[in-house]
Amino acid sequence: MKIGIVGCGMVGSTSAYALVMSGVGREIVLVDLNRKRAEAEANDIYHAVPFAHPLTVRAGDYPDLAGARVVVIAGGVAQKPGETRLQLLQRNAEVFRQIVPAVLRHAPEAVLLVVSNPVDIMTHLAADFAAEFGVPHTRVIGSGTTLDTARFRTLLGRHFGVDPHHVHAYVLGEHGDSEVLAWSQVTIAGLNLDEFAKVIGKSLSDADRQQVDEQVRRAAYHIIAGKGATYYGIGSAVARIVDVLLHDQRAILTICSRITGVPDCEGVTLALPHLVGGGGALATIPLPLDTDEREALRRSAGLLRDAIEPLRSNH
Repeated sequence: MKIGIVGCGMVGSTSAYALVMSGVGREIVLVDLNRKRAEAEANDIYHAVPFAHPLTVRAGDYPDLAGARVVVIAGGVAQKPGETRLQLLQRNAEVFRQIVPAVLRHAPEAVLLVVSNPVDIMTHLAADFAAEFGVPHTRVIGSGTTLDTARFRTLLGRHFGVDPHHVHAYVLGEHGDSEVLAWSQVTIAGLNLDEFAKVIGKSLSDADRQQVDEQVRRAAYHIIAGKGATYYGIGSAVARIVDVLLHDQRAILTICSRITGVPDCEGVTLALPHLVGGGGALATIPLPLDTDEREALRRSAGLLRDAIEPLRSNH
């Protein structure tokens, strides 16, 4: 099973490393404008194979993506310290005008997984470009809030002393400043947060909630300020999503895709829980949010809609 990765910066190369460490796929092809960088990353990662799983990792060009089941698009320019994801838009849109057609000419059956920021808008653009090749928007997905959701679950697990695998919680909307932490839908062992807190005798105060919100919503800014980029978390998220796609696992993930049939989000690309399988986004799962959360999601969708609208005439 072949996986393509376009863009061998920190996110693309760390994604490839995470795939090798997790044993996902059989062959990984790295494509980058800087061929020497692609070859260097491929060699470095390939040397880890004896310590992990038997995969082939190599550098290539777009024709080498032929037969790939999934192509991860991590190309683009990096987020600068203090720069919002939305400010990246104009700089990265031009890159995608080149990448998406080049991928689909050689791998027309692939599911495209967009990771480049701002991921919701880049996924929306990628779906538009892919549509020109007859690719349905359900086969063009973005990492969305998969990582934000993991951060949310990790922090709640830490607070309560519970393995995050057993915390069910979702971050919705934009992967960015307007994202929505769906507190009303959090469950642990089938109980809502207040019920679970009462059972184990550990409260979750408003201040605790505010701190969790800050740590989830602002995580990327803090990490970028400290070390220049985020890549371990998103690389691991990419490996998980690719595994689900390759093996048609029918997992529930907060990827982003073009939304249909959800009030206030119609036609916008943003993150909601989706049923994800071999064909991409198989179904969107709207959550029964409380009034404040619904309004926050509506605002998030509105911000993305406003950002996307001016682009329609540009491509």
